Amino acid sequence: MSFPAILVLEDGSIYEGNGFGAEEPSVGEIVFNTSMSGYQEIITDPSYAKQIIAFTHPHIGNTGINDEDNESDSIFASGIVIKDLPNHYSNWRATQSLDRFLESKKTIGISDIDTRALTAKLRDCGSLKACIAPGDKGSLAIAREALNGFDGLEGLDLAREVSTQDSFSWDEGPWPNYEDVNNTKFIVAVDFGVKKNILRLLRKHVGKVQVVNAQISFEDLIKLKPDGVFLSNGPGDPEPCNYAIDLIQQLLNINMPIFGICLGHQLLALSGGCKTYKMKFGHHGANHPVQDVVSKAVYITSQNHGFAVEKSSLPENIEPTHISLFDKSLQGIAFTNKPAFSFQGHPEASPGPHELEELFTKFNLMIESNAKKN
Repeated sequence: MSFPAILVLEDGSIYEGNGFGAEEPSVGEIVFNTSMSGYQEIITDPSYAKQIIAFTHPHIGNTGINDEDNESDSIFASGIVIKDLPNHYSNWRATQSLDRFLESKKTIGISDIDTRALTAKLRDCGSLKACIAPGDKGSLAIAREALNGFDGLEGLDLAREVSTQDSFSWDEGPWPNYEDVNNTKFIVAVDFGVKKNILRLLRKHVGKVQVVNAQISFEDLIKLKPDGVFLSNGPGDPEPCNYAIDLIQQLLNINMPIFGICLGHQLLALSGGCKTYKMKFGHHGANHPVQDVVSKAVYITSQNHGFAVEKSSLPENIEPTHISLFDKSLQGIAFTNKPAFSFQGHPEASPGPHELEELFTKFNLMIESNAKKN
């Protein structure tokens, strides 16, 4: 059931629309996502914690929600903003509507918003603090109070909030059959907000996976005797995550093979002495061109990040591997003296292109090469 709702931005802008999902106010940093499909994977990506997602594509909710495409078991995003909410959904796998799914996950959405105008504002102004509140303009005081209590994402460590509390093993392979794969290597995945399809592709291309809490100690991790360590995606600012940076530095010191994605990429870079910065409006979408620095090959990638590694801060032992063709921001790094590399975008897609799935194979080959040296 819909209800009157408002979207209020920190610059004073007010948008009136129709609310759906949970009838509770929510605050976060509003960002726009340009993906034309995959809204279920997007809203269940833990990397969106404390963010409100404004979808540029007008058809959100028309295929409903199914039981297979969730990238986590929760919705960590603060809310979603869309142009139109369909009255009916249709897909052979669908089990419920977007409205009902948001309500079950206690997440608010707002529709009937001019998302093109909103996106143009965010491109000009950058990401803004925002609040979605049920009610008409009479709820403005509630929304403004919520905005005043939110300081934004910069300096905010969210990885520890979304990370698994209990370690668990992952045996599921990729869709559609999710079959277990007979790979014998053993990987520890440090969970800063990991997506399920990352775990599936690690299982497919590398080996057995054990997922551990973001704050695991070096001693406890080494007791697991991994062949390699994966650093997952996740939300928030990487700089406050000192526990992760300390762990990665110790892993680098023993030449542990390391592969990082998204937040894991940023944390690996910080561990090597690089610097990160807050982007104006970030990269959020499934159509971002990225170029391999050496081969000059161009890949269309899925992206979701509001922070990036400063290219000029790379020390001599870290080289750039990929750059964005949108804004020339750094998209990948590799250590020249350690078995460690990372990528800013999402090679696992979900949603998006699979053109860089080869990075998981690269991780597998790195582990094999490192084993031969030792």
